[in-house]
Amino acid sequence: MGHCPIGWRNDDMPEIGANHTLGQLLSDIVVARFEGTEAGGFFPDPTVLKKELALRQLKIAGKWFSSFILQDGLKRASEDFHHHCRFLQDVGADVAVVSEQTRSIQSLDANIFTEKPLFTENEWERLASGLETLGEIAQIYDLDMVYHPHLGTGVQTKTEVDQLMAMTKKDCVHLLYDTGHAYVSDGEWLAPLITHLSRVKHVHFKDVRDDVLTEAKQQSLSFRHAFLKGMFTVPGDGAIDFTQVYQVLIDSGYTGWVVVEAEQDPILAHPLEYALKARAYIDQKLLKLKEENAWGYV
Repeated sequence: MGHCPIGWRNDDMPEIGANHTLGQLLSDIVVARFEGTEAGGFFPDPTVLKKELALRQLKIAGKWFSSFILQDGLKRASEDFHHHCRFLQDVGADVAVVSEQTRSIQSLDANIFTEKPLFTENEWERLASGLETLGEIAQIYDLDMVYHPHLGTGVQTKTEVDQLMAMTKKDCVHLLYDTGHAYVSDGEWLAPLITHLSRVKHVHFKDVRDDVLTEAKQQSLSFRHAFLKGMFTVPGDGAIDFTQVYQVLIDSGYTGWVVVEAEQDPILAHPLEYALKARAYIDQKLLKLKEENAWGYV
């Protein structure tokens, strides 16, 4: 299991947690007994990063890539993605996380619940074809390309995920399953996992505080304002039952990364405190399930 750096520093808002150094972030992840992390935009070049990881016996699971296939064209996206994949290969990562950001509102002061973009039929066809190309590029670098459905983008809802999976080749385009985005988008978190279990190659465990979610909807908040208000949190601190999710993963024989991710204001939610809270929940509720399955109790 891993823990994303977004609890310490946020690429979308560089001012958030800017005082946290790479060394502190990685050492906190070790203290909380996670085995790895995803690379943030502020991470150094592979040579420096690999030394910091080796000192702590940590691994890099993957890194986010903002594609603009529809806005800038596939040629530009492919060139940028080659560079992205070379970095991931150098640091020994397993996946390249891709999200199409054309007309995304996740960084805008727009209502995250009602103003997301919708793609036309032609855009869907171009996106599907382009993502297959990115998937083929990822394979050159021994990586799996996993698509991240994200709030405020053209691929967010389960219906949109269904469409993307139906339009793309299963050996090129894999799925990143994120509990928090699924729940906020559709009010349900298990359906995308169960429907597309064979395509899931990467998992984010993100919890949601129902009271803050309700308030954020009532106030028509943007994505940034919603997470700064505390809409997201770590597993065990919100509304999602991760035992259900983890049981499905166990039963399927899933062997990829499960990474804790929770966009929060580090001033209000101490990063190490919440990483330890996530670890306690994982140990007490989830790993117990794995042990019970190993002994045949379930």
